[in-house]
Amino acid sequence: MRYAYGVTTALLLGGAALSLATGYPAGAQVAQNDTTQMQNVVPRAGAPASFADLTQQLAPAVVNISTRQRVRVAANANPFAGTPFEDLFGGGQGGGGPQGGQGGTPQTREAQSLGSGFIISADGYVVTNNHVITADGQGEVESITVTMPDGTEYPAKLIGRDAASDLAVLKITTPKALPFVKFGDSRNARVGDWVIAIGNPFGLGGTVTSGIISAVYRNTGSGSAYDRYLQTDAAINRGNSGGPMFDMKGQVIGINNAIFSPTGGSVGIGFAIPAETAAPIVERLKTGQSIERGYLGIRIQALNEDLADSVGIAHNRGEFVQAVEPGQAAANAGIKAGDVVVKVDGKDVTRDQTLSFIVANVSPGKRIPLELIRDGKRMTVTATVGKRPSEEELAKNSFDQDQTPDDDSFSKPPTKQGNGLSEQSLGLSVLPLTPTIARQLGMPETLRGVVVNAVDPSSDAGTKGLQRGDIVLSANYQDVATAAELEAAIKAAKAANRNAVLLRVQRRGQPATYVPIRLR
Repeated sequence: MRYAYGVTTALLLGGAALSLATGYPAGAQVAQNDTTQMQNVVPRAGAPASFADLTQQLAPAVVNISTRQRVRVAANANPFAGTPFEDLFGGGQGGGGPQGGQGGTPQTREAQSLGSGFIISADGYVVTNNHVITADGQGEVESITVTMPDGTEYPAKLIGRDAASDLAVLKITTPKALPFVKFGDSRNARVGDWVIAIGNPFGLGGTVTSGIISAVYRNTGSGSAYDRYLQTDAAINRGNSGGPMFDMKGQVIGINNAIFSPTGGSVGIGFAIPAETAAPIVERLKTGQSIERGYLGIRIQALNEDLADSVGIAHNRGEFVQAVEPGQAAANAGIKAGDVVVKVDGKDVTRDQTLSFIVANVSPGKRIPLELIRDGKRMTVTATVGKRPSEEELAKNSFDQDQTPDDDSFSKPPTKQGNGLSEQSLGLSVLPLTPTIARQLGMPETLRGVVVNAVDPSSDAGTKGLQRGDIVLSANYQDVATAAELEAAIKAAKAANRNAVLLRVQRRGQPATYVPIRLR
């Protein structure tokens, strides 16, 4: 279960679209090409009187998925190690004996996971979420079982999986043809359309919930290439992951993936991977093809109100470049940290159509134009899109991966804040970064900037986490090495009627980051 927005993210969900036409066969397609026209169960207008007929036709194609995993865990230390009673409590196995040492020999235990899925072909191909069939931590999946609504169990083979989109395709073999469902067109989904979700919440198989589409192409802020979901208020809970979200034609327009929940249960905010995203990936996985995505090699941030005010551009358009990976497509095209990318390959960068989503859907090797704003000026560069590394490679070799900061700061306690412009406007007291202070902070002696001496906790800077020992490298793209230069940048921002100043801040053990600080 994943938790969106850093709260309870349960990979699960539902969303949907409504049927406006009659004559469509609704429900699971029976393997044999049955010529019997299925009864249309969709009302022409308004809420359906009941979802029962539609559910009866769809439910046979929705399955439960369980895995058995072998997970490595550290053995508990033997509390009687080194005593005459050590061997009575398995000293060699419990961690305190001569075999295990004080930390214990790593042990394995069996674990299980539960989720949902749906059959997409008569010969037994099944779609689910990748996280449903992926072991946690150092675990290893030993077996996958698909359970039909009637309780029949089948061993499943993993055909293909894709961590970036969180999709996986399984295959079961049966002597008979199976009922199945088809993908619909999520591009026709509208806010307010009815949907139903069928799945396996908390291990309770065959559970049906209904709701409406609350939003289309919802961005949760995760920054992933596929952070673009259908949002629904249909009840979704742990175990619904990988299950289908149906429209009123009985077509799959979303795959339940995540929920927003402060409690861990459904609060009416769930997310589904749109069919328009899932269907092409599922087809490639089904045929054994690899999934290739475009990659620029930049770390980006949504252009929120504070960032937009600090650089003096319109809100909610474009994304801010925090860092550029050396040697990758963006660096080779001349993109720099601090740029705001507003258009990629002719497509506007918005909250609904993020830079990551656009680039991920560009074929590696293609040359594309990128329109950006740098220091208030618009310019266009051309980039040759690279190939996106796997999620495992990105996690392992992330060029901007945070490290644990060292809390060491100056050897002297902070001095009392003064009454200068930076204190009054930003809530920051700063000092010149001398070679001695740089050494104390673990920074190169040649680094230029001003070091934060104290922070007013009630200021925007305090709210955003600036702390004593942080180094301000620039303000509004102008290098600062003295308090006077920082104050000059504040004056210039006020003269330009800006409500915020964009600081580039360096903290020990972490990459330099742009932080917009509101003026007060």
